Amino acid sequence: MLAVAAEPRHHAPVKGSPSVLLGAEGGPGLITNYIRQKRKMSFRKVNIIILVLAVAVFLLVLHHNFLGLSSLLRNEVADSGIVGLQPVDFVPNAPQHAVDGRQEEIPVVIAASEDRLGGAIAAINSIQHNTRSNVIFYIVTLNGTADHLRSWLSSSTLKSIRYKIVNFDTKLLEGKVKEDPDQGESMKPLTFARFYLPILVPSAKRAIYMDDDVIVQGDILALYNTPLKPGHAAAFSEDCDSSSTKVVIRGAGNQYNYIGYLDYKKERIRKLSMKASTCSFNPGVFVANLTEWKRQNITNQLEKWMKLNVEEGLYSRTLAGSITTPPLLIVFYQQHSTIDPMWNVRHLGSSAGKRYSPQFVKAAKLLHWNGHFKPWGRTASYTDVWEKWYIPDPTGKFSLIRRHVEISNIK
Repeated sequence: MLAVAAEPRHHAPVKGSPSVLLGAEGGPGLITNYIRQKRKMSFRKVNIIILVLAVAVFLLVLHHNFLGLSSLLRNEVADSGIVGLQPVDFVPNAPQHAVDGRQEEIPVVIAASEDRLGGAIAAINSIQHNTRSNVIFYIVTLNGTADHLRSWLSSSTLKSIRYKIVNFDTKLLEGKVKEDPDQGESMKPLTFARFYLPILVPSAKRAIYMDDDVIVQGDILALYNTPLKPGHAAAFSEDCDSSSTKVVIRGAGNQYNYIGYLDYKKERIRKLSMKASTCSFNPGVFVANLTEWKRQNITNQLEKWMKLNVEEGLYSRTLAGSITTPPLLIVFYQQHSTIDPMWNVRHLGSSAGKRYSPQFVKAAKLLHWNGHFKPWGRTASYTDVWEKWYIPDPTGKFSLIRRHVEISNIK
């Protein structure tokens, strides 16, 4: 240590003299300045260290969030709301054209119930393999089916598709439908998913809806580009004048007219002034202009007629078969466009027999097994065409129902 001589008390230095600033011979002042400089340097070092640590923590958090975002985009996540978006940028087997952001996205909405899940898988597979368009599937299902569906998609050739799994909230139907044992399958909640397209596909201007009992043999882009007249929110296939109906239903009379779906004995129906002989249309496959759909509040109109049917029983019990069709017939009466008949060749499930020639079936753009005889069932027709696109369930929960003789012949 440095020794510092004490100043005599009676020699108080003059304020501002060099001895006050430097001490005796400059010793104490230098030490004080040195200590102060050391403290400043230490303080700066601490600040630098804190700053470096803060930057490091920030980078670690940013890296973690980036990995989490990548994982979210690559895989399906929680079941709340719309989930499961698998961007094509992260799909290794996706064709290069689909990565082109300039190509318009084609939303295809399809319902997938647990007992018919194999149908939805086959339909999706047929669409994916017959188009070079930028398709994204909105697969509407219930919570209990989501995991099964996800495992089926991820373990098959469909793991490269872009899709969202949409949980359908059955609370939407409260007060709008009632249990009716005579209606059978038509009472299942997912049959009403088509009523809520703007909710299911909120950002799209146009979308395609199709049932799960179809096989697509053409490029879905052609169906998507179906021209819709101004003011029309949807395009359907007519039941009276389509080529498929003429082939299947020879002389069926008014079986496919409005009177087959609506009870014209009801005063509310009569007041609509809708001709009973008006040709009905099939709502199992249609193209929707969602901008026009929202402008006209189509969903609200459909819900209105659902509620009125619960209160007054407005639907016919003779030929309708489905309680989802009558509200659509009312809301879209003379206010819909038409799709190419070959894009909904239907009634393949009307009976177990074959009604079409092989040439006609091959030329069809879309085959529709509407009716009781589904292609995954025991007595279905044209099962060879459908099974070409079916992918076996890796979980074993869903299996085809086939006659014993058919199974024996396959073996």
